[in-house]
Amino acid sequence: MKYFLTSLFLFGSLALISQDKKWQGKFEQLDQTLPTPNSYRTSSGAPGASYWQQRADYVIDAELNDETQIISGKETITYYNNAPEVMKYLWLQLDQNNLANGNMTDKTETNRIRDSVPARWFPLAQDTYGYDGGYHIKSVKDAVTGKDLPFLINYTMMRVDLPAWMKTGDKYSFKVEWSYHEKDRMKFSERGGYEYFPADGNYLYTVAQWFPRMCVFDDYEGWQNKQFLGQGEFALVFGNYRVRLTVPADHIVGATGVLQNPKAVLTTAQSERLEKAKKTFDKPVLIVTEEEARAKEKERSTKKSTWEFYAEDVRDFAFATSRKFIWDAMAVKLNDKTPLAQSLYPKEGNPLWGKESTMAIKNTLEVYSSRTFDFPYPTAYSVHMANQGMEYPMICFNGGRPKSDGTYSQRVYEGMVGVIIHEIGHNFFPMIVNSDERQWSWMDEGLNSFLERETKRERYPTVDIAWGSPKGLSGYMKGDKDMMRPIMWSSDNVPGRDFGANAYGKPAAALTLLRETVMGPELFDKAFKEYAQRWAFKHPKPADFFRTMEDASAVDLDWFWRGWFYTVDNVDVELSNVKWFKLRQQTTDPEKKNVKTVKGDLASSSSSQDFSQGPQEITVVNTPDFANGEFRNSINDNDIRAKIQGKNMYELTLKNKGGLVTPIIIEWTFKDGSKEIEKIPAEIWRTNENEIKKVFLKDKEVTHVMIDPNNDTADTNLSDNSFPKKAAENKFDMLKKN
Repeated sequence: MKYFLTSLFLFGSLALISQDKKWQGKFEQLDQTLPTPNSYRTSSGAPGASYWQQRADYVIDAELNDETQIISGKETITYYNNAPEVMKYLWLQLDQNNLANGNMTDKTETNRIRDSVPARWFPLAQDTYGYDGGYHIKSVKDAVTGKDLPFLINYTMMRVDLPAWMKTGDKYSFKVEWSYHEKDRMKFSERGGYEYFPADGNYLYTVAQWFPRMCVFDDYEGWQNKQFLGQGEFALVFGNYRVRLTVPADHIVGATGVLQNPKAVLTTAQSERLEKAKKTFDKPVLIVTEEEARAKEKERSTKKSTWEFYAEDVRDFAFATSRKFIWDAMAVKLNDKTPLAQSLYPKEGNPLWGKESTMAIKNTLEVYSSRTFDFPYPTAYSVHMANQGMEYPMICFNGGRPKSDGTYSQRVYEGMVGVIIHEIGHNFFPMIVNSDERQWSWMDEGLNSFLERETKRERYPTVDIAWGSPKGLSGYMKGDKDMMRPIMWSSDNVPGRDFGANAYGKPAAALTLLRETVMGPELFDKAFKEYAQRWAFKHPKPADFFRTMEDASAVDLDWFWRGWFYTVDNVDVELSNVKWFKLRQQTTDPEKKNVKTVKGDLASSSSSQDFSQGPQEITVVNTPDFANGEFRNSINDNDIRAKIQGKNMYELTLKNKGGLVTPIIIEWTFKDGSKEIEKIPAEIWRTNENEIKKVFLKDKEVTHVMIDPNNDTADTNLSDNSFPKKAAENKFDMLKKN
């Protein structure tokens, strides 16, 4: 109690901290918000002793008809029940049904009619194309008896009733036969599809979500059978895949997994080049040259060939096929692993793709592996397509096309490199650290966008990296809060116009801030790697990430998750005032009599605009001793006065106008021209979320103070971050400048 009274006396001349009426508990713990730890998921953020997950193995035979663009297939799924409960039925995803007539996406999409609307945006565009979308399920049968199994289709989900209940430890195999009409990706903004090249009359297929797939059943919510509406991506089960793909004999196929029959589908020369590529680390080896691809465009084989791939411990399977493909590859050295980086692209992608694609794979695997775990899969493909980008285990589809004459702009180059890094990076999040994309897009897109930016920073110094940085997101974060959603928001419930910022940019900026400003690179990198290694080949949830980052760093980050992930607050710190003080020359009363504070010793409460009035002088009196009711003659007091004599004291008043608590970065500029950066942890706001004062002692005179000089905290208004204060520009001056 004595300490409290003394402290209260010492600071009583300053503004006392009072409970603010708008107190929002920004530093309160997230304990009541996060799920209760248990034996499956621990309080440290690690998988618990009883953690379990399901598994599904697939054997698939499929054929692509290059004339009709119909893909038909038969699959055998073996499902393993590791859950501590019995199962009466199984749920599968039928993602292609998102384009079936009467799909839920079209039914629930809001739209309106206006004059001069582009035809492609017209609400009835799909019907206009006359596309027959969705799966045609021919049969669902028991794999042993061949008997039909009851099934029920609910939009993009299919329930299969089991002939007998599956107990813990049981496995069950069943077969599904199906077909669907592949879509024209130039008409539909989808993740897979085909592109037709009228100049040579050929197709390039990037095939995804192409077979019925098992839904996730986990300890967190049971079946994850949330409908696929197009924006929220996928929750999938790990397993082994053996897939046989029948295509025209002159096609080149790239897919998830390792090619099992290269001699049956490749020429002798191509097989030899492939083997050479597996031992080449300095530059890509051409397996199919541009000249060979051009020749096949004209010849067009009428025969068929079957490519067989095998993949272990993957959550999905995708493939690409075309006679137009140029193919190059090289090995990447990752400690004791040497995955093969491979690129498939048509002549329309050159020269950019031949120069950059496979090298971008190499750079990505090296940087991501150093930050997480060594890439465990044997290969990684980058496949060219007309636009966008999309990821699957060991294979991704990427845009970035030069002009017809082969030239390209810096923007096209940066976009192509960026999308390859991003989509290859998705092998780590969520293909291995297998989060639920349908619910939490940020857990894969945000974490991946952060590492994408880090890869560019390390390997591509000429590429712009503003996106995903706090500075790059400050413009978005000062937008209309009524139109925003927190990062912790289900994917399909985020308005499409904000999805990029919400799921990609803002989480990446938050992690950049966390690494560079809040935690520091060393602590952050250790904690981030711990999370990745803990949850590799498992199903993490948001709480597992939050808890692991704190557990592995000893940094309490509840305030950070609460502000950045659960609200739409923004950083806007105002440096509302700076007061300059110096200690008055004074003599000490040895008999401790008549000790007073001379009127005017303390600065007035009025705000100043600059340092032109010089410092205000203050008197520092002896520390009161409440034990005997008198001043004590303490050498410590004299020592303190001696240390601050002649020093410059600056009292800063900071206001939190945006609501998001943040570390404070101060740039001091001194009279001699030198500068100093000082960082204050965000905990400075813990007792008052709205306004704080803090005193700093400096040897040299200060001429300028700037808060967040490089906008490392995503401050949305830098105009009030400086002292001396800048005169606000009037509209006429702003117009003249622009």
